[in-house]
Order: sequence, then structure tokens, then C-alpha cells
Amino acid sequence: PIELEKLKRDLSHDRRWQLTYAQIYKMLEYYEEVSGCYIIRPLAYNIWQEIQNLFLLLLMIDFFDSEIKKLGVEDTYFPMFVSQRQLEREKDHIEGFAPEVAWVTKATREFLWQEGHTAHFTKEEADAEVRQILELYRQVYEDLLAVPVIKGLKSEKEKFAGGLYTTTIEGFIPTTGRGIQAATSHCLGQNFAKMFDIVVEDPNAPANSENKAKKLHVWQNSWGLTTRSIGVMVMIHDDDKGLVLPPRIASIQVIVIPCGLTVKTSEEDKKRVEEKINDVVKELNSVGIKAKADLRDTYTPGYKFNHWELRGVPLRLEIGPRDLTKNQTLSVRRDNGVKDPIPLDKLTTCVPDILNTIQKDMFERAKKIYDDHVKVIHKWEDFVPALDSKNVVLVPWCEQEHCEDKIKEKKPEDDKAPSMGAKSLCIPFEQPTEPPIVPNETKCISCDGFAKRYALFGRSY
Repeated sequence: PIELEKLKRDLSHDRRWQLTYAQIYKMLEYYEEVSGCYIIRPLAYNIWQEIQNLFLLLLMIDFFDSEIKKLGVEDTYFPMFVSQRQLEREKDHIEGFAPEVAWVTKATREFLWQEGHTAHFTKEEADAEVRQILELYRQVYEDLLAVPVIKGLKSEKEKFAGGLYTTTIEGFIPTTGRGIQAATSHCLGQNFAKMFDIVVEDPNAPANSENKAKKLHVWQNSWGLTTRSIGVMVMIHDDDKGLVLPPRIASIQVIVIPCGLTVKTSEEDKKRVEEKINDVVKELNSVGIKAKADLRDTYTPGYKFNHWELRGVPLRLEIGPRDLTKNQTLSVRRDNGVKDPIPLDKLTTCVPDILNTIQKDMFERAKKIYDDHVKVIHKWEDFVPALDSKNVVLVPWCEQEHCEDKIKEKKPEDDKAPSMGAKSLCIPFEQPTEPPIVPNETKCISCDGFAKRYALFGRSY
């Protein structure tokens, strides 16, 4: 303690003293590869997370974030890089920060990525987590984004390089007939643990042994999800009018628009309509519905309809003088255009029900389309025509890498037909049962070998 206090006094005059303190307390590590970059260790990062989570209610509502959103604040993510030209436009402002600027001299791409790395004592523990994470990713796509996926195992050729095996969820874009890898969860095995000597002491070693406990290499996992998920959702649900958002991820779930107001409408009636709209928004917000009013008087209702349809708002409510007389509002669903009147005194029960129905219907429509475009094929002559019809195919396969290469390289008999470019997407966990794969009897669709399981093949992004 005395030496530490002396060190702290000596460092108090150093401009880097805060960083050094942080390193002493195991809060930070220098990143030797890039000057000016630091690794924020769990002890410090947890503090930052707690700051973000301050006033977190039931692990669902961020107090500060929810409060500033009530003021109309909207979140935007800006790139972490800025060009030299843009930087020099703020030359006077940036002058004091010049020493802190890091220059990137080669091409850089930035995208947001959620990634996890874990270490486990046994393979069984690692295997269990791989499946748990994959199930969470399935929930993200199916329960939030209303995007159906197929869970499965990647082939040896398509698995994470150096890993033991890779599990995946595979989506499908119906407009192009292409599959798309939605997220992956990998078991890396012990390869990297042995490479970097990541070990743990054997807990089964005798406690009173004079010898040091045996060192065991850990079993590692890695899993990731990117902003590609947003693009997949857009391509699956959009239509000729624009974006169609599932209610659970929409920043605005309900837009309320005044209608039926003309030049003959009295100011008193106009005021009553606007007041009721504001009351409706507050009432919906009070039960957790993200509602907003569009009271802009410089645009027609038709313009506003198009504006919010383009942006994918799940539900529109229209209120005019006649609606007030009938004590109702007209609801219009974005996903299918269905219109229904709703009593104003039942909004807090009817609107959540409609939003839940929209979420359910969007997923079921997308799943039916996906299911209809997964074709079980047993003859090679049917393989390419199925792909050309914008399908993915389930085929009996030997799971050999040379066979996968052969399938990808094969060309259609008709020289004028489009090239195949098909690859294995995954070996689904849920296998077709009609007809079943019979060991040492069912032939691979491409070679003379015997099929092991059905594999999903297709053109893909």
C-alpha cells in the first residue's frame, strides 16, 4: 500500500495518470497494435454499463433514454470515421483536438456487429451454449423481425475456419430466390486454446497434492449477429408502397392523422379534433404503445398517408369531426391495408391486439412463402430447374467436400441456362421424414456415394 500511494503521487503529475491507475486496478490494458487504443476490461466496462443502465426498470425501460424520447429526441448512429476534407472544414474547432486524431491510410469499412466469445471447461458445456445462442438468434429473427429461418449445421467447407463446427440460421429472400446466412454460432473446439495456451486448472486434481494442478485447455465458442439482419427484414417485408415494419421493432407503432377537415370546418371543430388526437397519443403511450401525431397543417391527409406508409409504420389511426361524433377512429393496417373502426374508449385494448395480430400475420405470411420455396429434390435433373424457379432445395447428400465442390462447379446441360452457383446453406436440424434417408441405401444426389442427411442447397448472398 505504501508503494502504491507513492506511485500514485508520482503519477499525479503525468498526463496519462488516469490510464495508468486504470491499468493498476485491472480496468484497462494498452493495445500494443494501435497507438491510442485501449482495451477496457470487464471491471471498468461494467461501470460504464451501469451508468447506461441507471434507473433501469425491470430490465426493460431505460430511464434516461425513455425520458429524452418523450421530448421528441431520436437516436442516430454516425460513422466513427470522417474524411480529411470534412475534418478541415472544422479546422478552427478541431485545432485543439489535432493531437488526438488517428489517421486511417487504407480503405476502411464499418458496420455494427454483436459478437461473443466464451470459454468452457468441457465440450458438453460448449455444445449446450452453441445451441442456446443459436436459439436466441432465432428469436431475434422470428419473434422480433418476423423473419423465418432454418436452423442447421454448416458443412465442413462452409464452417468457421479453424473451428470444430458451425451452426447457423438461414434466411430466404423470395424476390431473388436466394438464401442468406442470418447469424452463426460456432464451437471452436480447443484449436485456438492450444495455439494461445488458454488453460484452466483441473478441478479434479487432489486438493492436497504436492504437484501443481494439471492444466487443461478450454473449449471455446464464438457467435455473432450483424446489421445485415435489418437488410434481411427489409427485403422480406417491403412492398410497392415502401417499408413494412413488424410492430415489435418499429420506432413508431401508431401514427394518428386528422382527416375530414376542409375549408368549411370551423376552428372549434378543428381544435377539438387535434385535442382528441393528442389525447389518443398520450393514452396509447401510457400503455406502452409508441404512438405519434402528425398535425402538420401544410400537408394533405393523402400526403401524410404516403409519408408514413413509405416509412413502414404498422398502424394508422384517422380521426375527423365525424369520428368524434361516432366516438370512434378508423384504423388502417400497413401490412395488408385492412381498415376497421375502433371505439375511442377501447383503444388501449384494441390497438395492442391489432399490433400483435400484425406481428403474427407478418411472420406467418413470410414463413409460408419460405416453406413453399423449399423443394425436396431427389433427382439431379430437377436440381437446376428448382433453383431457376427461385427456390432452395433439400437434397440427400453425402456431406463430402469434393462433392460440394462438384455441385458448385457443375454447369447446366443447356449452355443458355444461367450458371448454378449453388452451395450448401446448412444441414437442417429438422430433417424431412418422407422419404427418410436410409443408411447405405439412399444415394447422394450428386455422386455415387451414400447420403447421410438432407442438406439445404441454394444460390445465396
